[in-house]
Amino acid sequence: MHIGIIGTGYVGLVTGACFAEFGLFVTCVDRDERKIRMLKKGEVPFYEPGITELVKRNLAQGRLHFTTKIEKAVASSLVIFIAVGTPRRGDGSADLKYVEEVAEEIARAMDGYKVIVTKSTVPVGTGQKIRDIISRHLKAKTNFDIVSNPEFLREGSAIEDFMRPNRVVIGAGSDQAIAIMKDLYKPLYLIETPFVITNVETAEMIKYASNSFLATKISFINEMANLCEKVGADVHTVAKGMGLDQRIGPKFLHPGPGYGGSCLPKDTHALLRIAEQHGVKLRVVDAAVQANEYQRQRMIEKIKGAVGSLKGKTLALLGLSYKPNTDDIRDAPSLSIIRSLADEGATIRAYDPVSMKEVAKTFPGVKCCSDAYDAAKGADALVIVTEWNMFRNLELDRVKKLMKGHYFFDLRNVYDPQKVKGKGFHYVGVGRG
Repeated sequence: MHIGIIGTGYVGLVTGACFAEFGLFVTCVDRDERKIRMLKKGEVPFYEPGITELVKRNLAQGRLHFTTKIEKAVASSLVIFIAVGTPRRGDGSADLKYVEEVAEEIARAMDGYKVIVTKSTVPVGTGQKIRDIISRHLKAKTNFDIVSNPEFLREGSAIEDFMRPNRVVIGAGSDQAIAIMKDLYKPLYLIETPFVITNVETAEMIKYASNSFLATKISFINEMANLCEKVGADVHTVAKGMGLDQRIGPKFLHPGPGYGGSCLPKDTHALLRIAEQHGVKLRVVDAAVQANEYQRQRMIEKIKGAVGSLKGKTLALLGLSYKPNTDDIRDAPSLSIIRSLADEGATIRAYDPVSMKEVAKTFPGVKCCSDAYDAAKGADALVIVTEWNMFRNLELDRVKKLMKGHYFFDLRNVYDPQKVKGKGFHYVGVGRG
């Protein structure tokens, strides 16, 4: 089977490369000519473990193709995935202009039955909007089906998530479209992956509800961490005790500086906007969003509360991406921390294994260092913002000698507080009594 993927960003490229690995013939489309030239050479413009090898292998075996011509992908494909961005507008809603433009282009290129699938995260009702756009712009009357097939890829483990997913959600109103989609995912039947078959609107809602619930779990444990600090409890033991209850589970109960990235902040705001448009108040989701904003500010207050005036001080920040194993800095906690510290007059020395270039574009005043020890040189305080594995076993004696000060802010609770204190540091964690 031949399929087309419109958009070669994070979701589109991972989806295309993984389907090619399933044995399908995939044509990926993007307007960015420079990106397409890179991809044709097997060069991936973002960091994701394993994706470069996957792209190169399927290019070499002739199953993966890249082009800037959308009509080429539409002509050769039975199924066309829309995987373009839906950025957040100023009011929090999802901007669908790229989805709408692509839908119109697909319509103009269609010459027979196609299944049009939304992979992009879109508000409930977008499937019907796409159907209306395509119907208006078809050159000749032809049948087509609209499907919602939301993605649940975690940056840093996206390939594993695609190859061994928790579930596959297919929203469609046509038995033919459902059968075709099941055929695409046929390799997953061997590992007994659960399939959720529903209508388009429900599939669209599942994506937003899932991400908003995960955001709520993160905000909840962060609020518990703030209370633990006041009452002398240890939030990690609290989280363990909660997580052993199978109704709750241990995942996403990790305290820190708040959630970030391209999904949770955008999707929670978009869901709130959808609810507002329909006269519904989502008080729990709204509280989760507010708690996340407060948590970021609280991290800054922790630093200022311990160090005092930041004017003329040097701080070493370790980890800039919003989570490990990705170079994504979109809405990363590190950005608000850097901005606030710099505004207070602090000098920032920073290190991240893959995100340095992106941060340097946003904050040219940040000193980009070669490793964690380089960042620590002359610093009054060290701040672990992202829990990359390389930061979990630092040579603390070496760090102490390199630093001018003795403050150690562990915003991900990577270290044993007593061990760090034993090396002469003033240790500050999150929710550790």
